[in-house]
Amino acid sequence: MQVRGTEKTEMTERGRRGGSVLSVLSALCVLSSCARIEPPPGGPPDTAPPQLLSTVPDSLADVPGFKGDVVFRFDEVISEGGTPSQGAGTGDLEKLILLSPTSRVPDVTWRRDRITVKPTEGWRPNRVYRVELRPGIADLRRNQSKRGTVLTFTTGGPKPSVTIEGTVVDWTTSRPAAGALVEALLLPDTLDYRGLTDSTGHIALGPLPAGSYLVRGVIDQNQNNTFDPREAFDTVRLAAGKTSAGELWAFVHDTTPPRIREITVADSMAASVALSQTLDPAQRFAVSAVTVRVLPDSTPIRVTSLLPKPVDDSLHRPAESVRDTTADTTKQARPGITKAPEPGVPGARRPAGQVEALTSRPPLTDQLVVRVAQPWTPGSRYEVEIRGVRNTTGVRADVRGGFAAPKAAPPDTTRAGADSTRRVGRKPGSAADSLERPPDSLRHAVPPKAP
Repeated sequence: MQVRGTEKTEMTERGRRGGSVLSVLSALCVLSSCARIEPPPGGPPDTAPPQLLSTVPDSLADVPGFKGDVVFRFDEVISEGGTPSQGAGTGDLEKLILLSPTSRVPDVTWRRDRITVKPTEGWRPNRVYRVELRPGIADLRRNQSKRGTVLTFTTGGPKPSVTIEGTVVDWTTSRPAAGALVEALLLPDTLDYRGLTDSTGHIALGPLPAGSYLVRGVIDQNQNNTFDPREAFDTVRLAAGKTSAGELWAFVHDTTPPRIREITVADSMAASVALSQTLDPAQRFAVSAVTVRVLPDSTPIRVTSLLPKPVDDSLHRPAESVRDTTADTTKQARPGITKAPEPGVPGARRPAGQVEALTSRPPLTDQLVVRVAQPWTPGSRYEVEIRGVRNTTGVRADVRGGFAAPKAAPPDTTRAGADSTRRVGRKPGSAADSLERPPDSLRHAVPPKAP
């Protein structure tokens, strides 16, 4: 019993000591929590995007025998995105890196506050490398940077000194193409340096090694930063010392001949011929190049004109769209009222942010309008044959197709407009005159073929 009492006394003493220790620890925890510095509640949220702090190597550095990674380091942890980089070019960070000269997807790695880049084939000696980091880097709060950066360095050899400038134009719309791919192939080795146009379709690609270049502007439809078959493009050669590529009018280079897709009745004496490809805008047809026959007897009827649709539209507008210039035009407009000019006319208004269409080349179209001397017979079938149709690439073909006139005769909505236009007359240099007569530099020009 005495031994048991002693054990009980010792256990009581241990419990008291344990309680004292716990009390001391609790006090320390309270003190430490009081000393912790925290941002005051209700402070402004972090809306600043990640800022680039440094790069490895430095821009324009000469690093012979370079074997490491290119590093972009930021001032905070950045987001890898929802799709990680796997070497296929589909990762969110892979899409923001443009490495050249190489046509392969680079090795892009995320490391918290930095991005590392290297070519899958390794760095080659005596080359100028260009690594473009595009806008779009985001932090963990999804704040995205709106500015990119370009890192250029050499692995030996002369430092780059050339900057190629130019504008890529989507010829189907005649407007500068934002985000278009520009490739500058250094000849004769065809080292491929790549960049993207800004919101105005312009690019300043450099600095690059000195030499001769083949410059290609591409409408990169799938946005994989690579020129793919069937994508619209245009090319120009720059001799050594030349740096201006001018305007690159991108179009799809078809190597097959055009064919008729559909023929529809436009009005009582006109039919619209839709073709499978865009046509050479400089080509004009004599009436002897087209034959229209009534089926089934194949009786020919007289053709009065065959014109590209934009030209025909400018010459045969509906009566209500033609302004009567015989009225008194000396009266001033009422104060506070301004009339917007028509689309395609210099000075025409356009939506905010939309780049103005260029007029240094005629617009592209895939439609021709054939007009005949007598109205279509309701319910009759017709055959149209056009000889020597030339697509934008310059491939020629004779095309043939048929259509049926509607059972109810369509109204002639263009005759009044045509008569009004004829009564008023067209002055040299007017919009209609410029469409009917292409510029001398394009009248017989054939667009360059694919290299």
